[in-house]
Amino acid sequence: MTIEHIQGHTTHARRGQLKNAFRYGVDFVLTDLSESRRPALLSRNRFNLWSIWDRHHGGTRGAGDGVEWFKHVLRERGFPVENARLVLLTQPSFLWFHFNPVSFWIALIDDQPCAFVAEVNNTFGDRHCYFCAHDDFRPIAASDQMHTQKLMHVSPFQKVEGGYRFNFGFSADALNIRIAYENGDQGVIATLFGPRTPASNASLLWAAVRRPLGAARVVALIHWQAAILWAKRAPFLKKQPAPEALLSDNVPAPAQNQ
Repeated sequence: MTIEHIQGHTTHARRGQLKNAFRYGVDFVLTDLSESRRPALLSRNRFNLWSIWDRHHGGTRGAGDGVEWFKHVLRERGFPVENARLVLLTQPSFLWFHFNPVSFWIALIDDQPCAFVAEVNNTFGDRHCYFCAHDDFRPIAASDQMHTQKLMHVSPFQKVEGGYRFNFGFSADALNIRIAYENGDQGVIATLFGPRTPASNASLLWAAVRRPLGAARVVALIHWQAAILWAKRAPFLKKQPAPEALLSDNVPAPAQNQ
């Protein structure tokens, strides 16, 4: 698999009475980690302009096992790992700095996503992972809605209640991921969209110039949006304890009111 550079956009729109929305450009890479033919500016487990470190993914935050953790998760659930290609969608580290609000481990069969783990990190040092798949591991279509219970404190402006609804669009040409956090009439809708193109030294260098500092820029933008919500007098909630379990599974869709 060629390492891909997703030069995309993310949008966030707050639901409820207090409105706030933004759209930013982001840079992700999509790789199966075993690919040795990577651009010179992107390394695995080695310092570079852009790097992917196994310890940052797959398991406990900062002490991950990389793709081996994902294999274990899949095998525990009876997924046919031997028939799958396992890939990681993530924002790589920029120089020495690393932070990812969310990365995705994806299990592909015949190039179709049949299971994924949303690896969610907050700015307080916590991580929780949400496993999503159909019961029979059939391909996940972009129109399919995968539901999970929200279990980790992410934003001081949202409660640890309600749930997430994932739409996972993964075509040969582009990614189109939608995450709706819903808690009654409150919540946030977040999207990640971008074309799938091969990573190159030119594209990675241009990303460093166009969106400098990589993950450090992401953290700065998170705090900037928090300042905007504070100025709008959004209720500020204290941090909640991290969940004891690292991983949770998707749940049935909530019943609709008749």
